[in-house]
Amino acid sequence: MSRAVQVALIGQKFMGRAHSNAWSQVNHFFDLGLVAERRTVAARDAGEVAAFAAHWGWKQWTTDWHSIANDDAIGLVDIGTPNDVHAEQAIAMLEAGKHVACEKPLAGSLADARAMRDAAKKARKKSKTFVWYNYRRCPAIGLAWKLAREGRLGRVYHVRAHYLQSWGGADTPLLWRFQKKHAGTGAHGDLNAHLVDLARFLVGEEVVEIHGAIERTFVRERVIPGTKKVGKSDVDDCVLFLASFAGGATASFEATRLAHGHQNDNFIELNGEKGSVRFSFEDMNVLWFCDGTQPLETRGWQRIMCTSAGGGHPYAKNWWPDAHVLGYEHGFINMAADILRVLAGDEPELPLPDFEDAYQTQRVLEAALLSARERRAIKLSDVR
Repeated sequence: MSRAVQVALIGQKFMGRAHSNAWSQVNHFFDLGLVAERRTVAARDAGEVAAFAAHWGWKQWTTDWHSIANDDAIGLVDIGTPNDVHAEQAIAMLEAGKHVACEKPLAGSLADARAMRDAAKKARKKSKTFVWYNYRRCPAIGLAWKLAREGRLGRVYHVRAHYLQSWGGADTPLLWRFQKKHAGTGAHGDLNAHLVDLARFLVGEEVVEIHGAIERTFVRERVIPGTKKVGKSDVDDCVLFLASFAGGATASFEATRLAHGHQNDNFIELNGEKGSVRFSFEDMNVLWFCDGTQPLETRGWQRIMCTSAGGGHPYAKNWWPDAHVLGYEHGFINMAADILRVLAGDEPELPLPDFEDAYQTQRVLEAALLSARERRAIKLSDVR
């Protein structure tokens, strides 16, 4: 019989739904040594959180997230709140001896991310940390990672990545994501964070220098929700930057929420001495692979549907027959499975980002902003 871990969730909006679904589904599809039991959800609005708890199967709810730290029955705390409160909540839970899974980016500022990293180091004998970079859990990304590890790409020469969305126009209200005091940054921390994590994950090296960057805010005022008044939007709408990896690979990154025709276009391509891979989340079950060692007459892009259990595609064996495709929610469920594997003392199917890993991504994000604002190249060794 599997052991159980009592899970608490802080936050009950978009990510609260995604995470609640993951914890409710994971043990139905994965045979694991640990069962996730939904114990407590915390949020600010009593009426909303009570209804949320009843709908998503949480046994109890609270408007005081601090009480979770004092509940000895809770083993894992899942943080799905705005970026500015990640540090306070995560550090409190680590000090209480809990395992912590936190939404991305790790924090709203590099200083907060550093504090979280340091707290995780201090608590590492008792507590494990995880960060919800869910796109690592797409089977197609998992296959790209395997191909890179097997040497099928050879030395990586180029990385090009963009994350384009179209929902952030002037008619979008002043949500917390458009306020620096809550989000830290705009499209940069929300979207470029995913790109940097995927690039570091796939290449297997660290970014060592930002060569140049552009930061722009186009929509400076937005309607305050529930009113006719407007407030200041003081985060970036787009950030583009160029970088180098430790092994010499060049990289380009672009994130914006103002690209009509793109809904959730999370795209990354790697070109190496032996081959290339490319992926777009808008076609998330597919990986494109070009084997550069094949004869010229037949060399070209190969479209791979990454849903085959028999083909060894990551996570595919736990889901549906071949080409019965997966969706957005499955990345979270796959990650929940890997978290439970680690907590049970087993190996994850794919490597999981912890606070140290996510801190390295945060350093790259910070360096890119410094480069844009100071109009100069920034070495990562100078960003700590």
